[in-house]
Amino acid sequence: MKGENTLGSSITDKNEQVTFLKTRLNMFMDVLDAIDPEEAELEDIDRLIEMIDDIESKCNEFKHRDM
Repeated sequence: MKGENTLGSSITDKNEQVTFLKTRLNMFMDVLDAIDPEEAELEDIDRLIEMIDDIESKCNEFKHRDM
């Protein structure tokens, strides 16, 4: 699904791009809320960092796609 919508085509519509990013951010927030700070392991933190990196990468991809 990375870089594509559910039909497998690239997301070029700005509204779809925003919706995609909102969905990813909501997923990140859900994972963050589910983590118990007292029991979080390094793998949990690594997963959060990976999710943020993926969101940042997608933002850059959308930005360059509009140029």
